[in-house]
Amino acid sequence: MANTITGSPVGTRPYLLLATTMLLWGSGFSSSKVIVDHLPHSVVAVLRFGGGALALLVALRLSRRDGEGGDRRRSSPRDWARAAGAGVLGVFVYNLLFFWGLSLAPAIDGSTIVPVMSPVLTTAFLLVTRQEKASAARVAGLACGAAGAVIFFLGSGGAAGGGQARLAGDLLFLLSAGCWAGFTLLGRRVLAGIEPLRATTYAMVSGAVLLVVYSAPAAVEVAWHDVPAYVWLNVVFVALGPTAVANLLYYRGLQAAGPASASIMMFLVPVVGTTCSALLLDESFDAVQAVGAAVLSVGAVLAVTQGRIPKRHRAITS
Repeated sequence: MANTITGSPVGTRPYLLLATTMLLWGSGFSSSKVIVDHLPHSVVAVLRFGGGALALLVALRLSRRDGEGGDRRRSSPRDWARAAGAGVLGVFVYNLLFFWGLSLAPAIDGSTIVPVMSPVLTTAFLLVTRQEKASAARVAGLACGAAGAVIFFLGSGGAAGGGQARLAGDLLFLLSAGCWAGFTLLGRRVLAGIEPLRATTYAMVSGAVLLVVYSAPAAVEVAWHDVPAYVWLNVVFVALGPTAVANLLYYRGLQAAGPASASIMMFLVPVVGTTCSALLLDESFDAVQAVGAAVLSVGAVLAVTQGRIPKRHRAITS
């Protein structure tokens, strides 16, 4: 796929794709928590992303049959290596950390930490590497975000917040947010050589294969016949919606809008995620965590946006 910059502004479609992605991701936290309460966290990661990988392989096969989704040039081994590398970071490592954290802490914590800290870490990296300019607003936002994170983690470790297990889970969520920030930054390079469906599929498959190998010992010990039907329904949902469909839409939106805009859209996830966790799982923050989440969110928005809506990226077309 020979990419050229057209010079025309990006339309609304990429942002609609990203918004749909965030809605699916937000709803996935509570569903994943239901599953991880019945199965080992590494096995849950396989079920979610192994199922997502199979769904994307089917979609890729169908797109070839219909004559869609093909690249105009043959992708090089370097292109595939980039996709596989993104999958190792954004699927394998990210999900091991995320589902481990989900086994220790409530879903409502993950739905706040991961989507809010990911854009903060993405912005910090872009500033440190001088890919974007620092400003007083961004520095203040990062400082505010860091302060909010400290307050939130203090609340997590308190007696009312859930104790050391919840704090450990929240720290794992933070590490997974770092992995997702790296995945977002790698995404543009991956998409420079591969059509989004192919890139998403191969990234998902490479990460899922490693998850299968890692989780095999735990899977052998699971009493599969005792797993309730509603857990399987949640498995199907998270594998198809928040995983296969959402990741494909994310790559398509990321290709056109860029990592900065994609990171800003991540702020929709905690709204959806906390709402689902509160309504479906009856989870909540304590007072300290609520203050920390508010400060963290304000700082994150300020750091990423600098107090204004960013300029649209120019469209990339084949």
